[in-house]
Amino acid sequence: MTDQPQPPEDDVPAKPTSASRTTLSHIMTGNDTNLLGTVHGGVIMKLVDDAAGAVAGRHSGGPAVTASMDEMVFLEPVRVGDLVHVRAQVNWTGRSSMEVGVRVMAERWNESTPAQQVGSAYLVFAAVDGEGKPRRVPQVTPETERDKRRYQEAQIRRTHRLARRRAIKELRERRTAEGIGD
Repeated sequence: MTDQPQPPEDDVPAKPTSASRTTLSHIMTGNDTNLLGTVHGGVIMKLVDDAAGAVAGRHSGGPAVTASMDEMVFLEPVRVGDLVHVRAQVNWTGRSSMEVGVRVMAERWNESTPAQQVGSAYLVFAAVDGEGKPRRVPQVTPETERDKRRYQEAQIRRTHRLARRRAIKELRERRTAEGIGD
């Protein structure tokens, strides 16, 4: 612990997207396969969550927990022996939440062909303090045109998530008021 005064929450300095961007790489083995002999989607999802969690923790400067995973897309199967690269970055920040975009690439471990994209996902993380309460995160500063596009797309996804959540809540309340249970 330090005795130096901490800046007020509103003075948390912004961070550029490059400050927390990371790549996690893993070679797929027979332990990772499903009944079809390809890598189980859950294994890829765990790698996605691990990489996104590292990025969220780096950006927020402390613990961050997965709040949701949107649009997990599997484009191609991953095989035993593939070297998988999971690239993640913060796309957007709110007060205590962050959207992390993840791209999953795979290449054969014994070939010199370029990696191809095999999946992508968007995850929302909430920064938490030692008691599990939300804490303020630095705003992300998009650096490139691609970062700016991702930031804008993340705002659209957030609007849709909130609208969907609100519509479901209203439907449930209406059904409860009408005496219709689960």
